[in-house]
Amino acid sequence: MSENRIVWKGSVLTAPVPPALITCGDMEKPNVFTVAWTGTLCTQPPKTYISVRPERYSYELIQKTREFVVNLPTKSLVRAVDYCGVKSGRDTDKLSQMGLHIEKGETLDCPVLLDSPVSLECKVTDIIKLGSHDMFMADITAVSVDPRYLDENGRLMLEKAELIAYSHGDYFTLGEKLGGFGFSVRKKKKKHRK
Repeated sequence: MSENRIVWKGSVLTAPVPPALITCGDMEKPNVFTVAWTGTLCTQPPKTYISVRPERYSYELIQKTREFVVNLPTKSLVRAVDYCGVKSGRDTDKLSQMGLHIEKGETLDCPVLLDSPVSLECKVTDIIKLGSHDMFMADITAVSVDPRYLDENGRLMLEKAELIAYSHGDYFTLGEKLGGFGFSVRKKKKKHRK
């Protein structure tokens, strides 16, 4: 390796990542907690995952019901994201403490967080033991969207939601748009003369 690089042992420095508020349980005994280990596994069929430590209270709820909801958080939810990541649902009603609102999911008995602009309802298909965390792989059975983030044609405008990212212990809002998918190879439109 060159002298211009310092090499450390393997670590999880894939940052930034989306911190997600995960709702689980049911409407009688709902819970919410924060994960940073989530993402897309497949688009067709739509699949996602969350990785959770087995000692967490939410782990046993998800293992029992095999359901959870990934709720994307915004700048206005950053305090709830942090709080729900450090407090346990075993002894704290985090939903009421943070003033969060829920309703039953469309395809699950699991609650959806109404304060989130987008919620992904997930049905667990596999649990993979990895080490410090186990991965809950899941089919995305429904996506619910706050209509405030839809334009007149029904297009989702997440750029208006002020989504947040988590990077090496800190929270950030997403910033300036640099381009759209495929912009580096897209041909410029020709101007037509009238």
